[in-house]
Amino acid sequence: MKTVVKFGGSSLASARQFKKVGDIIRSDKSRRYVIPSAPGKRNDKDEKVTDLLYQCYDAASEGKSYKKILDKIAGRYQEIIDGLNLNLNLDHEFQTIEENFTGRKGRDYAASRGEYLNGIVMASYLGYEFVDAADVIFFDENGNFLAEETDRELSERLENTDRAVIPGFYGSAPDGSIRTFSRGGSDITGSIVARAIHADLYENWTDVSGFLVGDPRVIKDPQVIETITYKELRELSYMGASVLHEDAIFPVRKEGIPIHIRNTNKPEDKGTLIVENTCRRPKYTITGIAGKKGFCSVYIEKAMMNAEVGFCRKVLEVFEHQAYPLSICRPASIR
Repeated sequence: MKTVVKFGGSSLASARQFKKVGDIIRSDKSRRYVIPSAPGKRNDKDEKVTDLLYQCYDAASEGKSYKKILDKIAGRYQEIIDGLNLNLNLDHEFQTIEENFTGRKGRDYAASRGEYLNGIVMASYLGYEFVDAADVIFFDENGNFLAEETDRELSERLENTDRAVIPGFYGSAPDGSIRTFSRGGSDITGSIVARAIHADLYENWTDVSGFLVGDPRVIKDPQVIETITYKELRELSYMGASVLHEDAIFPVRKEGIPIHIRNTNKPEDKGTLIVENTCRRPKYTITGIAGKKGFCSVYIEKAMMNAEVGFCRKVLEVFEHQAYPLSICRPASIR
């Protein structure tokens, strides 16, 4: 069995959290491929490393004072390294980062270094091979993710790699520059890796015990959803449920790989399992059947359609050009 495990920033914010993650990974031998995020907040008053990297890059690229911010970032990683008693030195990495910041390598490069450095630390801690995402995840010159090219390269690279750490969130463009997914994109990286290795399961570990039936800021003590479909999850994510990046669904859905949302701080909790269909024999979740003559329902599903400006207009124009009465159309169902 092969399982891909992705850990969010709160799960890797400190050496203490790293140890929890290590215990989780070592408790199941199938957890062979690890996707780390950058260190998140250690407390409510703390800052995420990614935010510090943005601040540092902006200051350096504008010729302003940046040393204190860079030292603060380096201190975060050194604190983790010391807490794990690792024989690891990141001085050379930070020297390179400083040169590239002052050389204006781009904000995508800056943001990606949080995951990159955490990947190095995680690989050292686990004794796994480190695979730089820039070598195996590709974007075109316009920043569009190249799914098939990535899948071929990543499959070939990991075919003979028994255990590996692949940093989340970023990849590379044809000119070698770093490109990133949108914020929270480590979820997408985990999904891409799961597809490439034909994983049996993709576990996404975070600081909550799964998707809740309602917003806890509105509903008191909402229950955890034990099982949900990809489609239902997509709708919840689109409407603001931020446990999982909405675009992380597509690679694993194509391969039929379940996603399991788990809580790093409460690994005993069941979490939420995301699957293609919740129908189970002998009971199926069909509510009812109805029919109407002279009526047609059109359901449109397309990856990334919510990010494509004008998509709904294009669909409705098809009906208009074919002289279909728009009264039978339900634009609200097109997303």
